Formats: sequence, C-alpha cells, structure tokens
Amino acid sequence: MQPAPVKPTIAFDVLDQIDVRVGTIERVEDVDGSDKLMRLIVNFGDHTRTILAGIKKERSDPREIEGKQALFVVNLASRKMMGELSEGMLFDIGYSDGVTPALAVPEHPVPDGSRAG
Repeated sequence: MQPAPVKPTIAFDVLDQIDVRVGTIERVEDVDGSDKLMRLIVNFGDHTRTILAGIKKERSDPREIEGKQALFVVNLASRKMMGELSEGMLFDIGYSDGVTPALAVPEHPVPDGSRAG
C-alpha cells in the first residue's frame, strides 16, 4: 500500500475544536434501502447516539463490531442520510486506502464518553 499524501496543515485551534470520544457500539443494524450504511447505536456513558456509517461493504459481517469500544467525532452537525439522522462519525481506518478496515480503539477499556486528544 502506498499511503495517501498528507492533507494540508491546519492550525492547532482547528484541531482543538474536534470532540473525539470513546463509545461502546451496542448494536449494529441495517438501514432500510441502503447497500452501504449501517446504523450504530453507541453508548457514550451519559447518553446514546445513533451514528450511521458506510461499513456494510467493508466487512463480511458488520455486526462483528458490536460490543467494541471505538473513537467517534461527536460534535459534527447532525446529518440526514437515507431519511435517518446521524449524530456523529465513526473513526474507521483503512478502507479508503484499500486496507482491511479496522476500528480506531483505545488500547484498554476506558469509560464511555472519555475524550481523545
């Protein structure tokens, strides 16, 4: 694999605006009518969110990530996709580079809602 070029430099204060948190993926469900999206029900400790992720074709069994902790961007504006509201973004590694996808995960269990960065 040849790594993609590094994106343009950003100011630290831009990076500091992004809220990345650990959440536990409680359920992975199909999104009606979509051949790409799956609905993730994610526990962030004090609340749960629905996050849509285009992982259906990335894994032979998208439900294999149920019960796992992963990193999510939680302060993106909610976005409607396939008629459903997504309340964040999953950090997923590799698929856009042609590598077998992998979750960005903490090295050991941490409380849901813990901030990264």
